[in-house]
Amino acid sequence: MAHAPAPVPPLRPAAPAPSPAATAHVALLELERVGKAFGRRVALRDVSLVLRRGCGIALLGPNGAGKTTLLRVAAGLMAPTSGRLVVDGSPRAAAVRLRRKVGYVGHQGLLYDTLTARQNLAFFARLYGAGGAERRSREMLRRFGLERHAERRVASFSRGMRQRLALARALLHAPDILLLDEPYTGLDAEGAQLLNRELAGLLENGAALLLATHRFEVPLALAADVAVLAGGELRHAGPTTGMGAHDLASLYDRVVACSR
Repeated sequence: MAHAPAPVPPLRPAAPAPSPAATAHVALLELERVGKAFGRRVALRDVSLVLRRGCGIALLGPNGAGKTTLLRVAAGLMAPTSGRLVVDGSPRAAAVRLRRKVGYVGHQGLLYDTLTARQNLAFFARLYGAGGAERRSREMLRRFGLERHAERRVASFSRGMRQRLALARALLHAPDILLLDEPYTGLDAEGAQLLNRELAGLLENGAALLLATHRFEVPLALAADVAVLAGGELRHAGPTTGMGAHDLASLYDRVVACSR
């Protein structure tokens, strides 16, 4: 028996696009009570952080505090033992959602020594699904001051050149979430300025930043908030408003001293 066609709903005007103000500071990645253990050694205990659009968090802490572990968990490279990651408001399939949204630089540059600088970036551009892989690769080489070294194999690069290329790799797909572990390591003054410029531009365009560093001047330039890890626990989280480098260093010393 044939059914009468369903009535066509009345046309409605298209919803207006959200304004920049409405999308500002939206949570892109949430870490909810994240814990990580390696056997009996506990590296992280109930760490909760929210990375919001257009905002930067500087992650401070002594060696062994758990900063690298936290960044690797946040990047989806390591599963937490407890707690969860929420991406764009959804805890489901967080690791899959993260892959193309995250730009990650750790202690290992994730570069192929036998490939040239250009070939490395073109490979990762295709992996990330970035359009125009060759064009984008050459653009990032230029922006990080490596254009004249494009056809050199990475095996011949200095420590600073490798770091510039690793940063270019992490940023070439214009990620929404930046997770950087001591990104200034090996960079000269020019390289640090290039990185600052790139990060400032991405933040201005709505990216979220979590940056582990031992340099107290970095949070004041790029991050509105600071988080201090010690003994795998989040001991302090708050704004950097009105602070100078000396103030931040004093805060850090007090927090770390109280955790011992």
